[in-house]
Amino acid sequence: MDILYLLIPLSLVLVFLIGAIFWWSLKSGQFEDLDGPGYRVLMDDDATTSAEMGASIDADHGEDAADRR
Repeated sequence: MDILYLLIPLSLVLVFLIGAIFWWSLKSGQFEDLDGPGYRVLMDDDATTSAEMGASIDADHGEDAADRR
């Protein structure tokens, strides 16, 4: 029974702390754009062509890539 005198105030402090962190995240705009990051992954920028990608891969691998051709 004596432990309740410690646990109840401790749990109330924890609830208020979690509530304050949640309130801060709402006010700072953390939940404004929930769909945007998902669309940015799907709508990737395809500006590079396959020839450019092949040249960059060959440049990364050095002489080994030239020997394979």
